This record gives sequence, structure tokens and C-alpha cells, in this order.
Amino acid sequence: MNTPIIILLQAEKIPTGFTAIIESFLASPTVILIGTWIAAGLTLIMFSFIFGDNPLFKLGEHLYLGLSAAWLMALYWFNFIKPNFVYRLIPPLNPAFDPSVAPWYKVWDPWVIIPAILGVFIILRIIRPLAWMSRITFAFYIGGFSGIAIPKVINGLLLPQFFSTIQKIDLAPGSGAELLGLINALILFVGAFTVLIYFFFSVEHKGTIGWLSRVGIYFLMIAFGASFGYTIMARVSLLIGRMQFLLIDWLHLNKIFPGAG
Repeated sequence: MNTPIIILLQAEKIPTGFTAIIESFLASPTVILIGTWIAAGLTLIMFSFIFGDNPLFKLGEHLYLGLSAAWLMALYWFNFIKPNFVYRLIPPLNPAFDPSVAPWYKVWDPWVIIPAILGVFIILRIIRPLAWMSRITFAFYIGGFSGIAIPKVINGLLLPQFFSTIQKIDLAPGSGAELLGLINALILFVGAFTVLIYFFFSVEHKGTIGWLSRVGIYFLMIAFGASFGYTIMARVSLLIGRMQFLLIDWLHLNKIFPGAG
């Protein structure tokens, strides 16, 4: 069996010499220098979108999407398809298979063919006459995911928030922490209650209901603003990382201006 087939089916048995050659090649100064220049060029290409859509940006965008798809495919193959389908359907291909412990027909799992067929149904979506078959898989996927996700959301989000609105506050004399806890609990209760009122559309939002729903809008805007601010902070941190890469790893300005590093 040649090396590419070994990598695809039995990556655990890749020849040691082959791995050493790849590692030494990637660690060579020339390859590192070329990789740095390629990364810097692609970074500048993506930044060129600041001046408007252009062919270079489209090239970088397509390259990014293509490499991401290839990386995800390799990830899914080695982490999911190979151990959960190939090795279970053809046990002798598994490096951990030991025929002296159990023959292949006793560990063979033909049931994995069913989810494999459902996976093929999704691919058939690109064939217009057979696209309807993908709805079968999506029905199983959405139904199963909802059954798993809904209890987690209730236990992880809804119930903790509900308990936070009715938590017991100790009003015994102290340093003032009890008063702050009471204020915090009241804010949580008012926010949760008014936001629920805002999404209660069975009653017209007039009078007291309208006033409470407007208070709920303020809480929603505060939550959306905080979420947007957090997103901007995350994006700025990514921008800082790329600028550090360009100025230090690529241009080595920290060596020209030691104080800047």
C-alpha cells in the first residue's frame, strides 16, 4: 500500500521517515520565510477591500474559502468519517484491530450504512431531480438537534436566568453588599419581565402593557449594544494580531526600533 493510501486510511502507520522529512522541510528557514511572505501578502490582499471590491480581494476570498473547505474535509475525514464509518464497516483497516481478540465479523457494524446513506442524500441536493431526498436527512438532523439542544438551552440559559430573578436576598445589616445584591436582583427581574412583556403579542401594547414593553426595549437595546461592543472588541483584537504579524514577523520593525517590540 503506497503512502497516500496509508495516510488516508491508516494515518497512525505513516512511515517514520516520511514524517521526519515533512517536519524538517516545514521547519527549514527558507520555507518559514516563504510562508511569512505568503501570509503577509494574503493579509494585505484581504485588507485591500478597504478601498473597494477588487480582483485581488476576490482571489484571496476564493483561496481562503477553498483552503477552509479542504481543511474541514480533512478534519471530518480523520476525526469522524474514518473512525466512525470506515473502521466500523471494515474493521481490518483499523490499526487497533486485533483478530486474535475478536474476528472481524464480530466487530463489524453494518448499521453505519444507514447514516452514510443519509449523508449521501445531502450531497444529492446539488442534483436537481434528486434534491428532494436531502429533505429526509435534514428532517432527521433538525429533529435530533432540537431534541438535544432544547433541554440544554433550558437547563443552561433559561432556568439559571429564572433562578437569578427570584434569588433570596439577605437584608441583614452589613457593609452594603446586601443592598447591591437587592438592586442587582431587581434589575434582573425587571429586565426579564419587561422583555417577556415586549414579546407578548397577544395583547395590544397600550397603557401599562405598552409602558412595560418600552422598558423591555431599553433592556434589549442595552443587551444588543453590549453584544455588539464585545464583537467589535474581538475583531479589534484580531486586527491587532495581524498588524503585529505585519510589523514584527514580516517587517521586523522591532529590530529596527527596539523600543517598539
